[in-house]
Amino acid sequence: MNIILKENVDGLGIIGEQVSVKPGYARNFLLPKGLAIVADMRSVKELDHQKRQLTRKLEKATKDAEVIKARIEKVACEFIQRAGEDGKLFGSVTSMDIEAKLVDAGLEIDRKKIQLIEPIKALGEHEVAVKLDAGVVAQIKVVVNALAEEA
Repeated sequence: MNIILKENVDGLGIIGEQVSVKPGYARNFLLPKGLAIVADMRSVKELDHQKRQLTRKLEKATKDAEVIKARIEKVACEFIQRAGEDGKLFGSVTSMDIEAKLVDAGLEIDRKKIQLIEPIKALGEHEVAVKLDAGVVAQIKVVVNALAEEA
């Protein structure tokens, strides 16, 4: 019996995949639980239509993400922090700080998308990834300089 999966089923397939199973498995388990629908002509055409729509939606999201990536990569985040003689910061630069700099530059990026594993605690240039929609990843240059102390 041919069915179209509505959910991921371990050992069988992923959403939208058309698979062949034994009739009892489909009738007694997959169909009653809403995990699949029978693959008749109407449902196959409907699935093809949905796949085309998802493909177009993904292409549009990718284009939008590429535009945002280009804007993000033009921005250089520069921070001036107090630091010790060995180059370690008194404090750190966090994803919240980077988000604030991006907002100042006119970019609304959620700080959860900023892939900063741990706060920056050293002077110098750092590359920070920003995960955007559709699997697009932008790189931000974060520059941390020492605060010039007056003598």
